[in-house]
Amino acid sequence: MGSVDFEFSPDQEMLRDSVRRFLADRAPIAYVRAMYDDERGTTADVWNGLADLGITGILTPEAHGGLGLGMVDMGVVLEEMGRALHPGPFLSSAVTAATLADAEVAPLLASGEATGTAALFEPDARHSWSTPTVRSTRDGSGWTLSGRKVHVSDGVTADVVLVAAATDDVDLAVFAVDRGAAGMSAELTETVDGSRKEATLDFAATPARLVEGADLALAVDRTMTALVVDGVGAASAALEISLAYAKERVQFDRPIGSFQAIQHLCADMLRDIELARAGAYYALWACDRADPATRHAAATMAKAWASDALARVGASCIQIHGGIGFTWEHDAHLFHKRLLTLQHAFGGSAVHLEELARIVLD
Repeated sequence: MGSVDFEFSPDQEMLRDSVRRFLADRAPIAYVRAMYDDERGTTADVWNGLADLGITGILTPEAHGGLGLGMVDMGVVLEEMGRALHPGPFLSSAVTAATLADAEVAPLLASGEATGTAALFEPDARHSWSTPTVRSTRDGSGWTLSGRKVHVSDGVTADVVLVAAATDDVDLAVFAVDRGAAGMSAELTETVDGSRKEATLDFAATPARLVEGADLALAVDRTMTALVVDGVGAASAALEISLAYAKERVQFDRPIGSFQAIQHLCADMLRDIELARAGAYYALWACDRADPATRHAAATMAKAWASDALARVGASCIQIHGGIGFTWEHDAHLFHKRLLTLQHAFGGSAVHLEELARIVLD
């Protein structure tokens, strides 16, 4: 498998700088706020700009119009996305859907011409994706889908939805459904974090196309890893604004950063972030270089730690800022909400600790 190298290459650092400059210029925090109530979570201008950078096609093979790179390269982008609290369908489209897409869909996702997402989870079985009750049946030469999916990222506006479903012959397969297909309805689900859109999708004899060879396990591990990396970026920025505030906010004629209680909070934030970063970077490497079992264990470990640890960082950011941190006008609550979303997406720490126990005991 080779050794793990936590140093990024010069090309990867150039990619980081390009993405950071783009987000600072075209999608600052004012843009994040403006997109909070927007159904799509992005503007055509910003989305096309991301596509022009080539980053929507990082994971897509060159034969399908992408860059043919790996999750380590994608991780550089995702960490910057998290730092900027970037909204919109990038993760669901360029990571999850891109991993599942076939030759028909992949070029559209890579170019940014279309966005995609995956519908994995179902009511009363949120964290179990491998045994779907959504059914697909043959309809002449094609297929139709029936059932409900919940917590579908960017499900209302995605051009293509890749749905995990069972058939009469197999327990798990992936089907592509185009936006606006007959019998499909999508309802936006209210969430804590307006930069992360979710939807409930219903299918009633909806026309679908079987996606041959889709690797759902890989898509799930990549997505969990991507969420953690995004969270590391968001938590790092939350620590930065907390440190800046602790230096400038004065109480009792002293900066609050001189108080031991604030220093302890900041130290704990740094510890949680760096441990999460180590797990995230290892999982990125494992997604590219390790066997499926090692990859899954790495992604599970990263999510098990980050789910609660990075949520603590967000809460500490609010605590350091005090009353102003709760106000809409201040940015602290935006980071807190992003990290709360991470805490529960694809299962919380208890879910993944239980999965780690299963891996070890098996």
